[in-house]
Amino acid sequence: MSLFDTMVKDDYEEVLFCQDKSSGLKAIVAIHDTTLGPALGGSRMWTYASEDAALEDVLRLAKGMTYKNAVSGLNLGGGKAVIIGNPKTDKSEALFRAFGRYIQGLGGRYITAEDVGTTTEDMDLIYQETDYVTGVSPSFGSSGNPSPATAYGVYQGMKAAAGEAFGSDSLEGRVVAVQGVGSVATRLCQYLSEEGAKLVVTDIDKDAVRRAVERFGAVPVDPADIYSADCDIYAPCALGATLNDDTIPLLKARVIAGSANNQLRESRHGDRLYELGIVYAPDYVINAGGVINIADELSGYNQERAYKKIAEIRSSIARIFEISRRERIPSYVAADRLAEDRIMQMKNVRSAFVQNGLHSLSRRKPSAH
Repeated sequence: MSLFDTMVKDDYEEVLFCQDKSSGLKAIVAIHDTTLGPALGGSRMWTYASEDAALEDVLRLAKGMTYKNAVSGLNLGGGKAVIIGNPKTDKSEALFRAFGRYIQGLGGRYITAEDVGTTTEDMDLIYQETDYVTGVSPSFGSSGNPSPATAYGVYQGMKAAAGEAFGSDSLEGRVVAVQGVGSVATRLCQYLSEEGAKLVVTDIDKDAVRRAVERFGAVPVDPADIYSADCDIYAPCALGATLNDDTIPLLKARVIAGSANNQLRESRHGDRLYELGIVYAPDYVINAGGVINIADELSGYNQERAYKKIAEIRSSIARIFEISRRERIPSYVAADRLAEDRIMQMKNVRSAFVQNGLHSLSRRKPSAH
């Protein structure tokens, strides 16, 4: 399938390929849908196996942001960016500033933020070239690292999922298998440990595992063994597509609730989880805390207000489970339906305005700062 065929199939608005020879920048920005507002989504830096793999990732992530922002009640569309390179060795001021100039050239259609492989410091460099960036240092009036907010939302959503599966939202005594212990998962482990949950952890970074063992008393396992771990809850907090034909038969968990994006390799894997009676908290709903937090910057950041909205993830997840039970559909389908209904309602509103000759009405332009 050609790129344009793919864009037409899932209705992407724009894909931008960026390169800067002097800095070594190679990046792709995907804007999926701006019906609800400018596309907001992070910039990921990763060593991809191929350029095709990078393109596939950014497209999946951009569409996921459309749904995440919609179901979270944000007046924002969905977009994402990937920078091809090793985040440990290939970063430079020139690279991020060159990338910032490309973002500026989009004129506000895309607002970026921190993601896997990028940091607050990287966002500060991008900020030197464009206002269309969130998650910069608090000294610039921003909210800083979004990882704590993401973790808080996952924790709230996990409690809702536990309530659905076990009849109680208490995580005390529950065994949670955490795949990947980066910045988000480490903060999540803190919440879980404080509530009395027992942790099983894995990561390709042995130092990260060691820190989790020392800090939370977690039990370490090899990466390949996390799926078959004897646990109540599986929390995928690394890269996506970990729920697939090979891993689902290994699962012993009754709940899946984690921070990773695009956890289902294909939609049919969500169907399979439903058939098996495994409670799945849709990834783009449960991990929306970070984007909710940085979206608050567009109104002048207020942490108390932001975290109050993040806490609503718990009720959003519970509502999705209620729809799933009532309509006998997988939870990911219920979440998609909520997001798509909101987007379609706004499209209908705008269509009505155009038909009535009101299309020239001005809209307030969000600003990152």
